[in-house]
Amino acid sequence: MTDKLSRRLFLQGSVAASAVAASGIITGAAVAAHHKTPAVAYGPKPGVAKLNANENPYGPSPAAMKAIMAASAKGAYYAADPYRVLVDMIAEKNSVSKSQVSLSAGSSGVLSYTAVLASTKGKILGPDLFWDTTAKTPQKIGAEKIKRTAKTEDLGIDLDAMYAAITPDVAMVQITNPNNPTGRLLDPVKLREFCIKASKKALVLVDEAYNEVTDMPEKNSMMSLINEGHNVVVARTFSKLFGLAGMRVGYMIASEENTAEINRYSLGGYSMNQAGLAAAIASYNDEAFLKMSKSKIVEGREMILSAVKANGLIALPSETNFVFVDLGKGNAEIFRQEMAKQNVLIRGIYRDYNNWSRVSTGLIPDVQKYVDAMPMALEKTLAKA
Repeated sequence: MTDKLSRRLFLQGSVAASAVAASGIITGAAVAAHHKTPAVAYGPKPGVAKLNANENPYGPSPAAMKAIMAASAKGAYYAADPYRVLVDMIAEKNSVSKSQVSLSAGSSGVLSYTAVLASTKGKILGPDLFWDTTAKTPQKIGAEKIKRTAKTEDLGIDLDAMYAAITPDVAMVQITNPNNPTGRLLDPVKLREFCIKASKKALVLVDEAYNEVTDMPEKNSMMSLINEGHNVVVARTFSKLFGLAGMRVGYMIASEENTAEINRYSLGGYSMNQAGLAAAIASYNDEAFLKMSKSKIVEGREMILSAVKANGLIALPSETNFVFVDLGKGNAEIFRQEMAKQNVLIRGIYRDYNNWSRVSTGLIPDVQKYVDAMPMALEKTLAKA
């Protein structure tokens, strides 16, 4: 649309509105035309299996839904009170003081704040492949690129190589465990040893977004290192096991000093919403829902792994709600496109890992669509190799 045409339409609309106003008559049709609400798709379209964003469609829980409705009715008010309630709940459950807890809209917020803070002091170090979106945040304001260790043959995180790469100019080391997009889980004893010695040289950030999905969450977590006085921060989210990705609630636990520094970039309760906080509060200790949610994730994951094997492929071991599949000679972006033609949405290429394809778990019927679509999509993908 040209500027002249846009201006003419604007003037025509203004004249029409003025005429209606001058007449003193406002018809129902005029009001409806002026206040028409656009159609919005909340979630995937009917018939589409959305398995590309590590979401958990089994949430929100029934208790969370009830809380969302009640909180939404008070949406005119800022969320300071529920913010404090959730902070208190998280602090109590993890045996830390409330001054050690920071909330944000999804864990993306606190992860980004921590990355920006670190960039004021030096470089960020990470493995070759990890969920680096938040670690890249400082680059948007001129900071240096992430320093990465070399990729390994098994797509794991080489903790020895990472420790050796902590030079004096490194301010923060970031590890996602289990890792995304690989799904690999580090040995908790080795990770603990690494965190203790690495934190003497730099801040260590452990992103535990998928911790609750693992077989032994408490054993795999590095949370205890914080109260032991180590320079470690741990991030968690309500997006995965709790099924609240769209409600945007996450948190970080650190020492009081680190939390205060990280919170310099946060607006606290002003950055959160009533409905999301209400859902998180209602879900946090809902053991029955969390057990059901985890069982569905495991069921979907086993279906994917069986399909991978049946089609002559291999996948990395996973303790998350997604699987990283080796397509052999197949290109992951072509495979993504072929699956999309069958209304199955998955991820394409990560960095230069051209033959590795990530698929999330989801509703069991949607996972079945992935299973059913895989043979044809794989055949067409390999035909283009």
